[in-house]
Amino acid sequence: MTQTPNDFDPRPGEPVRLADGLRRVLAPNPSPMTYRGTNTYLLGTRELAVIDPGPLSEAHLQAILAALEPGQSISHIVVTHTHVDHSPLARPLAERCGAPMIAFGGPEAGRSPVMTRLAAAGLAGGGEGIDRDFAPDLTVADGAAIEGDGWTLEVIHTPGHLGNHIALGWEEACFTADHVMGWASSLVSPPDGDLTDFMASCRKLRARRWQVLHPGHGAPVEDPAGRLDWLIEHRLAREAAILAALADGPATAADLAARIYTETPAALLPAAERNVFAHLVDLVGQNRVESLGPLAATARFARLT
Repeated sequence: MTQTPNDFDPRPGEPVRLADGLRRVLAPNPSPMTYRGTNTYLLGTRELAVIDPGPLSEAHLQAILAALEPGQSISHIVVTHTHVDHSPLARPLAERCGAPMIAFGGPEAGRSPVMTRLAAAGLAGGGEGIDRDFAPDLTVADGAAIEGDGWTLEVIHTPGHLGNHIALGWEEACFTADHVMGWASSLVSPPDGDLTDFMASCRKLRARRWQVLHPGHGAPVEDPAGRLDWLIEHRLAREAAILAALADGPATAADLAARIYTETPAALLPAAERNVFAHLVDLVGQNRVESLGPLAATARFARLT
């Protein structure tokens, strides 16, 4: 259920037609976290919505503007979430075209109560890169409609990867940003990411009958139901592995990551540890695990029977 690298290798800056009224422009920011780069989408035929302008890049700004065809203009700039590979270019683009920036909210909007407490206790992000300066011109709530010239986007609040993360329904397609991608599972790193919210958002999207998903990175997902089922089962399998490891006795997230991610390069173990901690917080919420002391990334956890 995971795409291979050869499945998706477009040239940055070149518009690619995906459907009538929909094009994609790849940003020039490839990395282990962003795959080939951030997908920026142009929706519409005359007055366009730009979905996820991307990182702060003059080259990408010029590519977006160059993609406008005669008679076209940008009327809306929609940001799915405030990681630095998705939102920073929104302000320079807005200044060039005069369109409003639309999002669920700022960097801490939608953060769950448990993650709010962890952040207040001093837990810092895991290096994903938050656009702390982002402030939308307009905020939208779950279920809202963003309407333009010949197109409508349904706002679907999908916290988990980030509290302010939204997906956008467009007819039978959905722009899923970083929540559902075909090349990798989404990063969930406290206190910005919340696994309890992530699983609920997966099930929320799974309840709909989408024909295709357009992710923030990578190729379109042609089997939405199958991919969402895989993501849910993948997380449940990781949860089972953590519970099995805790059957041997209390352990920290770092201990568990080293035992479970046996084939992961050492440089990626900190991210794996964050992932395990996200699961542990979720399991505490399910009353299946307890934190031996204050809930924290360095705490020892024990399985409840």
